[in-house]
Amino acid sequence: MAVKMRLQRHGSKKRPFYFIVIADARSPRDGKFIQKLGTYNPLTVPATIQVDRQKALDWLQKGAQPTDTVRRILSFKGVLYLKHLLRGVSLGLFDEATAMEKFTKWSNEHEASVNRRQGAHKKARAEKRNVPVVKKVEKVEEPAAPAEPAVEAEAPAADETKTEE
Repeated sequence: MAVKMRLQRHGSKKRPFYFIVIADARSPRDGKFIQKLGTYNPLTVPATIQVDRQKALDWLQKGAQPTDTVRRILSFKGVLYLKHLLRGVSLGLFDEATAMEKFTKWSNEHEASVNRRQGAHKKARAEKRNVPVVKKVEKVEEPAAPAEPAVEAEAPAADETKTEE
């Protein structure tokens, strides 16, 4: 039986919300599944992802194949990096303590970058809300000086023609 890690869609129309599940490859997208690993909400900025790392790692080691989107989610959460490090431990390249140290260092850096991006987004959103909307009114400069003498010159000429009649 081929086992896949994939997204199961929930939520209303145009408001997606996904469960990350382990399912038989032959079962329908929103059908029967074996185990729920977490959730994914793409509507928040940044997207909200909750994954049980240990369950996901166990299923990856058992041979479950993630879909492209789930692979990116697991990579973002560090599950694939942890699998990579544990593979190095099993090959004898380094010990488990070193692997956990590397993962902790990566995790701290990753959390800092996510918090930085989230803070920048909140700041930009706050600036967008607080900026007063000022409509630029461009003053069209009319040639007032040449127009006024021309009007004055025409007015006396009109008076003269009336007086001559």
